[in-house]
Amino acid sequence: GHRIPDFPYKLCPVTTRIMESVPLAGRIAGFNRQKPNTGIPLHSDGNNMWLTCQMGIKVPSDDKAWIRVGPETRRWKQGECLLYDTTYEHETMNEHESEERVVLHIDFFNTLSMT
Repeated sequence: GHRIPDFPYKLCPVTTRIMESVPLAGRIAGFNRQKPNTGIPLHSDGNNMWLTCQMGIKVPSDDKAWIRVGPETRRWKQGECLLYDTTYEHETMNEHESEERVVLHIDFFNTLSMT
């Protein structure tokens, strides 16, 4: 991978060390935050070059944060990963009144589709 100029890597040293040690050809890695009572509208990324992995870092209580990919809806859990193909239509929602949702987001090459 490569480092983004002026990114504050010192704020997440453990994550930085892990990401630099993983032998995955990725497109992007970072933290995604979603404010309370907000969502990302239904959309598709339009190609199957990438798979997305998201690990719950800070997850609202009461299963209030979810993602729907195709017909399936899943809820983030702290410390657990969700893996999905953004070719399928997907949307997210954080229904909690006051807690934000934070996930570690990693896109990497979908080598399964290239065989």
